[in-house]
Amino acid sequence: MRVVRRRGGLVAERVRAVRSVADRLRAEERAALLALTPAARVALALELGDRDLEIFRSAHHPPLTREEAARRLERQRQAGRRPSRCLQELIG
Repeated sequence: MRVVRRRGGLVAERVRAVRSVADRLRAEERAALLALTPAARVALALELGDRDLEIFRSAHHPPLTREEAARRLERQRQAGRRPSRCLQELIG
């Protein structure tokens, strides 16, 4: 509600909610993901993970090997967690 001045005084007027372009795009993206089968969602998640690993790998100079990039990301993910000898042996 908002208050506007009209002849005879102030009047409360209803205001429609304004949706942003970002809100609309988020809703469309959510609907597209919900339309996918579970197998397609898993495939998409794996594809996005591979893409992000490649971006991280190539952002270093010289570019890291795929294995080294994955190892560094795993170390970063584990930083600050309770130490685990098993994980330490796996990721170095």
